[in-house]
Amino acid sequence: MQTTPQKLMAILCILSISSITAQTIVNGFFPKKNELTVATSYSSKSYNNFFRGEVATSGNPANMGEISSTIYSLYGEYGILNWLSTSATVPYISIENETGALDPVQKVSQVEGVQDLNVFLKAKVLDKRFENNSKIALGGATGVTVPVGGYEAAGILSLGSGATVFDGCGFVQFTTPSNLFVELQAIYSLKNSSDFEVPNAMMYSAKLGYYNKWFYAHAKIGVQNSLSGFDIGSQEFIDAGGAAALPETEVDYTNLNLDLYVPVYKNNFGISTGYAVNMEGRNYDKASSFSVGLVYKAN
Repeated sequence: MQTTPQKLMAILCILSISSITAQTIVNGFFPKKNELTVATSYSSKSYNNFFRGEVATSGNPANMGEISSTIYSLYGEYGILNWLSTSATVPYISIENETGALDPVQKVSQVEGVQDLNVFLKAKVLDKRFENNSKIALGGATGVTVPVGGYEAAGILSLGSGATVFDGCGFVQFTTPSNLFVELQAIYSLKNSSDFEVPNAMMYSAKLGYYNKWFYAHAKIGVQNSLSGFDIGSQEFIDAGGAAALPETEVDYTNLNLDLYVPVYKNNFGISTGYAVNMEGRNYDKASSFSVGLVYKAN
């Protein structure tokens, strides 16, 4: 039984989203025409260290102790053509803190709700196979992220920035005859909010992976570089309202993602697991997360 990368890939996209939010979320694999993938995932994320500006500090803002999140995500991808697909993702998130201290803006110690709807359209520009059976693929994608949960964007326990985000992405993937592959990706993220000046950002990722008929696995480094914003604790931050202006801070990070997918029944059902950790950051949490997911693919 031959297993194609398309049959192994789709669930890993949603695991990356739910593990550590706000990172590159498309991949270099394409479903075939009329193929539909539906996936769900559960992710648990926690942190008790925070980057105030570029300085890593123990404890979280407002003496909240460890802050933990539970994320349930629903993902779907459909192959419009063999070289064109569309995908959508929506997460439900619950956030709480260890000490029960109230968020200084929202005045609660726990927040939950639907976050943002993300929709992408992805196209393959080039797919070339060489004489030694290696191949290279080039592609691009465009997407929009829209807040749909009516959540409060200000505060430490906010579910998100509340911004409408427009993304443009390009990627290249090289696969060897032994199914080892390397993928590079870059995204420009344009963010718009009526309440805050949320900084635009560049995002990059480098992925090394391998697949066969029994499993798929990859390791990925993801980077975000905000193009403006101020640091937590700076005079500019205080003048803007402190925690009430958190969506306007400069948010940078570097994280590591490890993902594994195993098909369990005729390549129509599969189970996936993932681990992610934020290694460096600016005005960002030093979080780690673990995810598990279930995928169904209709051919």
